[in-house]
Amino acid sequence: EFILSEDYNKMTPVKNYQAHQSRVTMILFVLELEWVLSTGQDKQFAWHCSESGQRLGGYRTGAVASGLQFDVETRHVFIGDHSGQVTILKLEQENCTLVTTFRGHTGGVTALCWDPVQRVLFSGSSDHSVIMWDIGGRKGTAIELQGHNDKVQALSYAQHTRQLISCGVDGGIVVWNMDVERQETPEWLDSDSCQKCDQPFFWNFKQMWDSKKIGLRQHHCRKCGKAVCGKCSSKRSSIPLMGFEFEVRVCDSCHEAITDEERAPTATFHDSKHNIVHVHFDATRGWLLTAGTDKVIKASEKIVFTQESIVLTQIITGAEKQTPRREKDLPEFAYYPHTV
Repeated sequence: EFILSEDYNKMTPVKNYQAHQSRVTMILFVLELEWVLSTGQDKQFAWHCSESGQRLGGYRTGAVASGLQFDVETRHVFIGDHSGQVTILKLEQENCTLVTTFRGHTGGVTALCWDPVQRVLFSGSSDHSVIMWDIGGRKGTAIELQGHNDKVQALSYAQHTRQLISCGVDGGIVVWNMDVERQETPEWLDSDSCQKCDQPFFWNFKQMWDSKKIGLRQHHCRKCGKAVCGKCSSKRSSIPLMGFEFEVRVCDSCHEAITDEERAPTATFHDSKHNIVHVHFDATRGWLLTAGTDKVIKASEKIVFTQESIVLTQIITGAEKQTPRREKDLPEFAYYPHTV
């Protein structure tokens, strides 16, 4: 723990918390409760009192935690780990209770973001997807968002415009309009034959023998979830309201049923030109900060939100500045290459 000077140029050490036996992966400070929450590579979640430095409690996760969020009102903590699981704990002063766990990603959870107003949790993953979990609705709704070509590494949420900002290791920034009526992706149905033309799939030996036909490979329509053959699902379409901003496989009948309005995008795409590992949106200034593996923190000085999109302008990065600027000339919170 440090005390930060008023001019932000000096950090004075105050105390150390002996929280983990291995590298710390995530940390949160809860001012309202004077708690310090942390996770480590030792698969431990711990929380300490920031006044006394005393350890209040802990919980062992099934895998190394890589995401951590906290709801002050209900004292629920959300922990995402490398196995793809999200764990919800109810914290008390000196103990915790397991509420539930849920899993929707095929890869590890890489980032979490909590919206205390709408009471939804967003999780990003190495499987390139983002999932919105409706915690407050108590309906178990999980909405998938597919808009990245690489691992999702960081998430931030703009409450006043209801837009989710997701960042990937390829430098891509996707701004999702969450103020639309989104739909859950259907469960993929199981079948031994195409549910459109009844052609047998290659493991259905009996029907192949009876019909004297060669078995076909199985596919699934992303809109209806039916098991179909390649001939009955030769078309591709984006389905933004289901989270598919890119074109995906759909059966021929669903392709004909999807209207141009349903194909209208609900997200915008931007290139930050660096491998993003952390993002923060400052709503009071309208600034977006991204930190990358290139040891550069980029600050967008002006962010213009509209109903349809977000416009990033005047990106500042020390890597692109050849002439050093004096400290007083630097805009507040516009940082430059660091050596961490």
